Amino acid sequence: MMKAVICPKYGPPEVLEIRDIPKPTPKENEVLVKVMATAVNSGDARVRGLDVQGFMKFVMQVLFGFSKPRQPILGSAFAGVVEAVGSSVAQFTVGQEVFGSTGTKLGSHAQYICIRADKAIISKPANASFEEAAALPFGGQTAIYFLGKGGITALDHPNVMVYGATGAVGSAAVQVAKHNGATVTTVCSSKGSDLARKLGADRVVLYDQGGLGTVSDRYDIIFDAVGKTSSKECKPLMKHDGRFLSVASMDIASEKKEYLELLRKFFEAGKYDAVVDKVYPLEQVVEAHRYVDTG
Repeated sequence: MMKAVICPKYGPPEVLEIRDIPKPTPKENEVLVKVMATAVNSGDARVRGLDVQGFMKFVMQVLFGFSKPRQPILGSAFAGVVEAVGSSVAQFTVGQEVFGSTGTKLGSHAQYICIRADKAIISKPANASFEEAAALPFGGQTAIYFLGKGGITALDHPNVMVYGATGAVGSAAVQVAKHNGATVTTVCSSKGSDLARKLGADRVVLYDQGGLGTVSDRYDIIFDAVGKTSSKECKPLMKHDGRFLSVASMDIASEKKEYLELLRKFFEAGKYDAVVDKVYPLEQVVEAHRYVDTG
């Protein structure tokens, strides 16, 4: 048996329950991981509360379940230790420290998880704690995916704006953009300005002190990492061939080993911060969700 956080229905943090359920057994192509740390991000809170508007609510219900989560164990990011491997798995060994993500399959808010060996799971950064490693996949992969879609790797010294720069996705996007040679403007609240600068922002715009109205630059890429602005609002700030990208779009970031390998490379080189706001024991998962719900 193992303990897992169960979400029996959509709703506020209080719907979450910790239950004892059967410990999974890996199939021949799977790895069984003892989860040492997982993450509660905005995406987890959004699924738990079905917290989206308009047509996106229908899309989310198709993905996750109409009346309740189809997969009652939420969570997509994990870091832990390989406890067992399937008969056809050769690239992982018992005792290996790993990290990764499950994407829309969820399931990481539990003491153990099975994941296919060919999916988004690799050795964790050697210099990362389990908590730091668990903080990397959600924001990091999302940032790499969207900025890549915006063509950042093909641009020479791009000018990039990250709107909502201090959450899991935004903090990752600032760092990924800097790794691609960008000049980065961040939009965040006054309380997040120090973190934005620590992450490498060249300019910090405070949305509680004038916001986009104080900006006169033009950008190659504007990435809304929190889904709180729009292409219409940002159009005056974009170059004629600029791209507007948003986590609130119909697009969903991919989970790939190559994304995790890039994040591991950055972290092991000391060039990437895993932003961990608070750490909670499993028993306080309701409090963790309440905290994420505050923004």
